[in-house]
Amino acid sequence: MQGATTARHNDGVGRALATFALLVGWAVLLRARDFGNPVIHVDEQYYLLVGDRMLHGALPYVDLWDRKPVGLFAIFAAIRLLPGDGILAYQLVATLFAAATAWLVSAGGRRLGATPIGALSAGFAYILWLSLLSGRGGQSPVFYNLFTAGAALLTLRLPVLATAQRTGAIVANGSAACLLAGLAIQTKYTPVVEGALFGLVHLWYLRKAGGDTAIMLGAGALWAMLGILPTGIVVVDYWRRGPMVFDAFWFSNFASVALRKGYPAAKIIGRLAGTTAQLLPFIVCTVVAWHSRPRTPERLIAFAWLAAAIVAFAMIGAFFDHYALPLMVPLAMIAAPVLGRWRAASVALVGYGLILFVARVLLVPTDAGTAREVGRVMAANDRGGCPFVFAGDSILYLLADACIPTAYAFPSTLAYEAEQGAAGVDEATEVCRILSHRPPVIVTMDAPMAPWNRSTQPLVAAALARDYRRVAAAPREDAHLLIYLRRDLPLRR
Repeated sequence: MQGATTARHNDGVGRALATFALLVGWAVLLRARDFGNPVIHVDEQYYLLVGDRMLHGALPYVDLWDRKPVGLFAIFAAIRLLPGDGILAYQLVATLFAAATAWLVSAGGRRLGATPIGALSAGFAYILWLSLLSGRGGQSPVFYNLFTAGAALLTLRLPVLATAQRTGAIVANGSAACLLAGLAIQTKYTPVVEGALFGLVHLWYLRKAGGDTAIMLGAGALWAMLGILPTGIVVVDYWRRGPMVFDAFWFSNFASVALRKGYPAAKIIGRLAGTTAQLLPFIVCTVVAWHSRPRTPERLIAFAWLAAAIVAFAMIGAFFDHYALPLMVPLAMIAAPVLGRWRAASVALVGYGLILFVARVLLVPTDAGTAREVGRVMAANDRGGCPFVFAGDSILYLLADACIPTAYAFPSTLAYEAEQGAAGVDEATEVCRILSHRPPVIVTMDAPMAPWNRSTQPLVAAALARDYRRVAAAPREDAHLLIYLRRDLPLRR
């Protein structure tokens, strides 16, 4: 009997490892085209830049400004310890995170009643749709979805644990789930909604398992503490650095988001329409799953989780496509039983995704060579000074191994209208300060990626016309990066 149990265990481990290997191979296949590409997305460029400068003593929110939790930058700082310039390294680590999350999606699909084929198809689809929703590199959900998926998978154990009245196991299970949710929250704050749901579901099932009031209160307090622990550690760290540093942290993380300007309704509707079209197969699978019987407790938990993820998606209100990346975890898990029930469903879903992948990824130029060439020009002509990337790609500072002339190095902060008045600095005053140091090189764009900040763009344009000459232009998406050299400096190639 013991030998048979051991054999079944070994078979299970073998199947799990084989599934993970397949998912890693699929992730590498889909993402290899971008390995080494420094400009996959503007966000992850900046995460890597901040992580790199943290290793040289920079303090997020004080030396380099942003709204993301410090945990995200810590991930990139750790990645930056790997060999190379960090670009390929973060993409390889992100690929492993994507595959590991897909593996948890497959496991969750099995817990919801999916066949092995349906569960594996859901994992494949999760990885594929990351690339369709601007997650083919290192967007923050590519990392924190792993923590959220782990917490969700633990939460799906609750009906079985409650039936067996294993209150101690539920307390331990909830502790692990809430700590994972806390790690997700310290990577981006929106998973707080999902984390709260996981805690409430654990309380519900602890009560069903026979937990008394004392156990409920103690467990709830423990789970809440574990959920806020990672962020609490960061808060204490900034508090001990003094009032000015703590105020900078608090404003960046919790106050500044309310100061951002909204986007026009037409743009929001367009973004939602595009995201909905891409998620359409999962929406269909979700509707089918909702009407399927039996509607098990595990499936009800999954639907509640999806509802929480939708609330988190809507919280910020900008509705960029990558904001939908956290929806992919519950959507793919819920779709898994449907994909296993009808083989054609798996083929149709993955086929639809591959068509979109060819159109939206494979046929679109990467601009990788452009960014590296601009970085080379910056490095050759900085003369020990700090170049200024007014509009374009923040990764240029890293590619040029250059000093950064401002804490507001994410270009949209000073260059674009949406951030005007939202970063706690007068943008025109800051641009004037930067220009007063006469940067040796200024990089901007001929067509902005968003409406210009009307108080700063004229200042830069005037300085360029007066003191600089254009030495290069390089294609960047539907526009061009423009490189200007100060007039008194000879061009070095």
